[in-house]
Amino acid sequence: MWFWPLAKGLRDRAVIATLIYTAARAGAVAKLRRRDFAFDGTQYALRFAEKGGKSREIPVRHDLERYLVDYLGAAGLDDAASPSPLYRSAAGRTGTLTGAAMTGTDIWRMVKRRARDAGIPDRISPHSFRVATVTDLLSQGVPLGDVQYMAGHADPRTTRLYDRRPKKVTRNLVERISI
Repeated sequence: MWFWPLAKGLRDRAVIATLIYTAARAGAVAKLRRRDFAFDGTQYALRFAEKGGKSREIPVRHDLERYLVDYLGAAGLDDAASPSPLYRSAAGRTGTLTGAAMTGTDIWRMVKRRARDAGIPDRISPHSFRVATVTDLLSQGVPLGDVQYMAGHADPRTTRLYDRRPKKVTRNLVERISI
């Protein structure tokens, strides 16, 4: 199956945006099928199959929607069969997309490659986006329970482990000492 090489770049942008704007695990993103990007009459949503047999639906923000629509159009997947992979793997360095789904490992390699090409330290991984999203939402004052649900965590303690906000002693804390 042959697709325009441009589709690979649009796919990569859509995958990275999906990781950021959904806080989904790379494995869950890799498992997305065409049917999982659905319009309900008012908005698009992505339906994720998570570990432990759970599933969750996350509304698609406007820029991610555009990235997905652009990718699907360039890849010729607008009318793809519903069980077909949403994110297709590429055949080597050709930029040609295949009919097979990307794997979690493919996503990891793509993120590493894109980070290296952008001059970003190679410590970044797909999981970095998940941590950054959780930290960002908590920094904005989004309730822990909402962030926990979005991240697909069963326990709020797990969500707290993702919190990378700097810790500091504030004057308010010091003033509360009662001895």
